[in-house]
Amino acid sequence: MGKQFQRIAVMGRHSDARVAETMHSLLTHLAQRAVDVVASESLPGEFKVARLPENQIAATVDLIIAIGGDGTILYAARLASDHKVPLLGINRGRLGFLADVTPDEMLQSVDQVLTGNYTRDSRLQLTASLRHADGSTEVAVALNDVVLQRIETGRMVDFETRIGDHYVNTHAGDGLIIATPTGSTAYALSCGGPIIEPGLDAIVVVPVCPHTLTDRPIVVSAAQPIDIRLLRREDTKSEITVDGRTVSEIQPDDLLRISTAPERITLIHPPGYDFYGILRSKLYWGRDSRLRYEQDSQSC
Repeated sequence: MGKQFQRIAVMGRHSDARVAETMHSLLTHLAQRAVDVVASESLPGEFKVARLPENQIAATVDLIIAIGGDGTILYAARLASDHKVPLLGINRGRLGFLADVTPDEMLQSVDQVLTGNYTRDSRLQLTASLRHADGSTEVAVALNDVVLQRIETGRMVDFETRIGDHYVNTHAGDGLIIATPTGSTAYALSCGGPIIEPGLDAIVVVPVCPHTLTDRPIVVSAAQPIDIRLLRREDTKSEITVDGRTVSEIQPDDLLRISTAPERITLIHPPGYDFYGILRSKLYWGRDSRLRYEQDSQSC
């Protein structure tokens, strides 16, 4: 049995009707269970729960329930990271690799979690440190990925990568994705990167639309830092994003270093969680393609 949670935060974009409906159901259920609940001060006043600014919530609770898609989980993870608060995701998005509990399962799953019947899933994070030529540094933490990408022009960008003490490659293309195992099923997957089991301390490095077809994704140890330098090329501009948020533009004299973050994120799963089951569900694995072909033929 796991630790029983005493104070819970419920988060989500209440302006989304699907999220609002699910949140209403959950908050009503938690009120009946006499659970101490905290929510954002922007939540409509119909709910009798404690309210705080969102950036203060994680310091006061021992579990965050995030309702929405994977983007909502990533936002909640940024709030929870410094306070080591675990997250439980209720999926009201599309794919939902991180928010794996469906609305139909929500009340039963939450009850199981509240009684200590759950598993903990520790996920690696990355620290992206962008050191500018003037000595200033910008730092951000990623649960999914750090991305160098071209902006504002149709021209490719040139950049160089080093892993640990080793020069790796000089690239030309639209950019580069450095993804955690969690992020391997996100943007990196759409660019041809491999899926990495969440428990591995590994990082995937994925070129975005490389100019040469031999520039392929690689999987490396999370123990080694990755350094990226932009090379000078006329009429190009590039930026760094972390979990989809723009951090800064990058210049040829800057250095982007990506390393394992000291903090990890803990995801909470109700009994029966199966990573490979999630993959089968989201990616339609394990289905007989012959039957699907017959069904498609009959529908024509």
